[in-house]
Amino acid sequence: MMQCDKPVVRKGRKFDQVLEGAREIFMRDGFEGASVDDIAKAAEVSKATLYSYFPDKSLLFMEVAKCECCRQAERADSEMDHTRPPSEVLSYAGHRLLDFMISAMGEQMFRLCVAEARRFPELGQAFYETGPKMVATRLGAYLDIAVADGSLKVDDTNLAACQFAELCKADIFTKLVFGIQTEFTAAEKAHVVDNAVSTFLARYGA
Repeated sequence: MMQCDKPVVRKGRKFDQVLEGAREIFMRDGFEGASVDDIAKAAEVSKATLYSYFPDKSLLFMEVAKCECCRQAERADSEMDHTRPPSEVLSYAGHRLLDFMISAMGEQMFRLCVAEARRFPELGQAFYETGPKMVATRLGAYLDIAVADGSLKVDDTNLAACQFAELCKADIFTKLVFGIQTEFTAAEKAHVVDNAVSTFLARYGA
């Protein structure tokens, strides 16, 4: 791909079309395996049109990843019943969070941001805004509700939300990032999330 000094994303009438085609290829082939030709073909646009929107493949991937983060968060919000006991709500949120973090998209998003953060600081900012910050904001909003109805006792819901997110990836994410283990069973994931919920409630349960 062509490179540029600063990331510039230009909107246009085929912008969404390009994103959908890129999402299909990135989800199938990953960041490194995705080719410009395949992305352009899937999006049904020319390579010139693709370059006009995204001069760098990393920018296109991050835009796709941002949209995927929002898609996952909105789906989780729509499916999560905030009236259920905190143990159930947190368990559901924890599983959704862990599944995304260890997915191909989540892992590649993390690796790309770490690798490109110095060259493109905006990528790091985008990852933070649509990843950790969005999780903290949305989970924090639930914690505010649980505090208000007396289910939890939390002084700083934003910090507590961040703590819960970190608990949910304990051991598993480290193994994934360092290539120690790339596949995890439902039992392994449940073990981590169940303990995250228990630890969290031991600290903040009313």
